[in-house]
Amino acid sequence: QVQLVESGGGLVQAGDSLRLSCAASGRSVNRYTMGWFRQSPGKEREFVGTIRFNGYSESVEGRFTISRANAQVYLQMNSLKPEDTAVYYCAAVCTVEFGPAVSDVWRYDCWGQGTQVTVSS
Repeated sequence: QVQLVESGGGLVQAGDSLRLSCAASGRSVNRYTMGWFRQSPGKEREFVGTIRFNGYSESVEGRFTISRANAQVYLQMNSLKPEDTAVYYCAAVCTVEFGPAVSDVWRYDCWGQGTQVTVSS
């Protein structure tokens, strides 16, 4: 059973930086593709970025960087904007080991509870 716990969210001002963390526990977590998603009220959950077991990562924003180390996954967010306000979720494709980078929300099997990020203007 994989458990994902996000932390690091909060209230920041536009232009600030924030680093979210995701603590992953369970068997083989270091072998799974991990992802970050976000969801704002009234909107669908959207892809933010993904990282493979080997550290290869992709993100939709050049301001965002994903990394991983020792069963932790990080989302570094720079130059934050009010439109970045959302609940941010960590997820894992926990049924496939050594898999590819994945952006489709439906392919992620394991999810954290989310952490709120609010960016004020």
